Amino acid sequence: MTKQMAKISFSVSMLLALGVAACGGVSIEGQYIERPVEEIYNSAHEELALGNFILATQEFDEVERQHPYSLWARRAMVMSAYTYYLQNKYDEAIATAQRFLALYPGNEQAPYAYYLIAMSQYERISDVSRDQRTTELAMISLQEVVRRYPDSDYARDASLKIDLTLDNLAGKEMNVGRFYLERREYAAAAGRFRNVIERYGRTSHVPEALHRLTEVYMSLGVMAEAQNSAAVLGYNYPNSQWYRDSYSILVERDLKPVKDEKSWISRALDRIL
Repeated sequence: MTKQMAKISFSVSMLLALGVAACGGVSIEGQYIERPVEEIYNSAHEELALGNFILATQEFDEVERQHPYSLWARRAMVMSAYTYYLQNKYDEAIATAQRFLALYPGNEQAPYAYYLIAMSQYERISDVSRDQRTTELAMISLQEVVRRYPDSDYARDASLKIDLTLDNLAGKEMNVGRFYLERREYAAAAGRFRNVIERYGRTSHVPEALHRLTEVYMSLGVMAEAQNSAAVLGYNYPNSQWYRDSYSILVERDLKPVKDEKSWISRALDRIL
């Protein structure tokens, strides 16, 4: 598993520290008999420490089944969501964390539950060639963490992941825009590249988007817009290869970059950069 678990492990260690000495489970023909809550919880703790995530999940769920109204049941529910996460069972992790929040919205572990939901969405982000619905869900969940708990460690980590998520969404727009450009569907291509600039203006894809707009406007014969997009590109990213490419396209037509301060491109980037 390749996961960034520092923040998660911090909260989990706090929960596990609440356990007492673990005892072995007792069963009759594979069915658990009623056991003290501390015994079940610490059995789950042991299985988790050994890396037996499936058994740990079963034991944490058993805490809630046998002792549903106890303080231990609340702790076990969060731990169950965590062990599902470790197994890459993200739907189960999300469902368990959401159930915890529905039952105990004001609990001290609520911030961690929100963060775990966000991480479960984030881990499923696919590459830009595939549908980005999961990426959008991850973005919503990460933003929820930041909105609810802005001063927490969870919010700081979520903010970093939001930047990566935005870059992924921008990359998808660029992929679709290039597809339209290759098919000479210039209006559709321009719409995608404009989305990158207006919606994802802080991502690494903006310089290419400006260059592609230069190409699109040149192909459409809208020279003033082509000159403007190249000029904005040169003003904000003067050392990029994308600006050199745009500049070369203009020079071939005996044109040069000319910035229009009133254009939507200038307004969008002035607002962001």
